[in-house]
Amino acid sequence: MRQAIETIAVQTRGQGLYEVSRALRAFVAQSGIATGLATAYVRHTSCSLLIQENADPDVQTDLAGFFHRLVPEGMDWLVHTTEGPDDMPAHIKAALTQTSIGIPVSDGRPVLGTWQGLYLFEHRRQPHRRDLVLHIIGE
Repeated sequence: MRQAIETIAVQTRGQGLYEVSRALRAFVAQSGIATGLATAYVRHTSCSLLIQENADPDVQTDLAGFFHRLVPEGMDWLVHTTEGPDDMPAHIKAALTQTSIGIPVSDGRPVLGTWQGLYLFEHRRQPHRRDLVLHIIGE
């Protein structure tokens, strides 16, 4: 078994979905591993990862809108408010999604569906630099 690991920086412009599929594909190709499992892990508690449709940008708009309605800012019962009104809602959104995703690798490529992409889902309003750890193990 072989493995490789790399940390990449993803610069966000605020809330929204940022596709990182290209970085994942490049990492897998550079690893030289033909068959295995790639893992993407984001090292933060106020953003998350999703595999989602990448063909129609309306999907990202609707997802962001849904999460904004599901966990709005300004809920008066929140206690953690020292980092701003968007911080605790961002933690809740991250708890409802995921911080790591496993993706099979076959023939030296991530096995994503035709219309699937890997996204970093930024839940904070301000721009952030997010660390995305990519790891692969296989043959």
